[in-house]
Order: sequence, then structure tokens, then C-alpha cells
Amino acid sequence: MRNRFFVREDAAVAKVEPAPHDGGGDSTAYRYFDDVPDARVIFRKRALHKGSAIGMHVLTHDEVYYVVSGRGRLRVDDRQVEIAPNTAVFMHEGADVGIWQDGEEELVVIVAYPPAEK
Repeated sequence: MRNRFFVREDAAVAKVEPAPHDGGGDSTAYRYFDDVPDARVIFRKRALHKGSAIGMHVLTHDEVYYVVSGRGRLRVDDRQVEIAPNTAVFMHEGADVGIWQDGEEELVVIVAYPPAEK
């Protein structure tokens, strides 16, 4: 019988790396369950360090961001909004998306989306 649940702690999965999509600056990525076979959801956390951004990119799937802490700006297509803790954003496939950290505190965002089709 295959394992039916998995537990991961931040310290075990945290990796400092450049912010994605050529956004600039550094971030800490938390890829909790990338090693889970046949997972039907991707669940990650991203901490954008001061001055960092996730560059503009077109989504190839629906995606959800949930802001845990910090402040920032989210651009979806031609609209920009400020984001803060306890805010969730749903974006449809095809949206052109970017996110920027503002202020002194890291912008920490949970990201969830379906895996790429094989």
C-alpha cells in the first residue's frame, strides 16, 4: 500500500534562490511536496526578500496566492492591486501575472495550482 499522507517542515524544504520569472532579487522557496508521486495539486510557499519580485508570466493553469505576511503589489493583466496578509487571489489560466514585495518585511505567499499534464 502506498503512503497516503506526507508531512514536511519548513526547515527541511527551504531553499534560497533567485526570485522566479526574472523578477529580480532573492527569495526563499518552500517546495513541500514535489517528491510526492502522482500529486494532483502543487502547494508551495514563497518568501520574497526585500526588493524582490516574481516577474510577469502568463499562467498555464489556474492558480491561487494567499498572503501570509508582508505587503506587496500584484499585477494581473493590466490591473494592479496592493496585497497584504489574510488576502487570497484566484487567477485563471492565461492571466499575465507578476508580484512585487514592498516595505521592510518579506512578502510571504502560499501558492497552489494543478501540476502540469504529463
